[in-house]
Amino acid sequence: MAKQGVVPDDLTRPFWEAANDERLVIQNCAVCNRLQHPPARRCHQCGSNAHLEWKQMCGRATVYNYGVVHDCPIRLLQEDQPFNVAVVMLEEDPGIQMYSHLPGTPVDAVPVGARVEVIFEATANGQKVPEWRVVHSAGSNR
Repeated sequence: MAKQGVVPDDLTRPFWEAANDERLVIQNCAVCNRLQHPPARRCHQCGSNAHLEWKQMCGRATVYNYGVVHDCPIRLLQEDQPFNVAVVMLEEDPGIQMYSHLPGTPVDAVPVGARVEVIFEATANGQKVPEWRVVHSAGSNR
């Protein structure tokens, strides 16, 4: 699936640079030790703007929910319709949720509650983005 290109700005550049290195980082407030995503200029909890840092994540999550897109307004994605859009919750903080197409998962066959791991795929402009892949247990038939 071709993905629309991402253009980092000053706020998000560390996230996207880490993605190009195939690392998942999330903004963290060193004052209250709180993760937040998407990134912001201030901590949503304590308001600090001087103590925001980027913290490496383990790259594991759980599928929370999903939907199937049948009529996408983004021309670049229309040829791949229908496709999954899943919401995953990070292992480090279930409050941090990210979206994924779940590459390799058939349309409308998303296993809610399944464990997933981060992978990185290039977009139309070469910027890598985090996606998530279902992790199958040793005894699984999938």
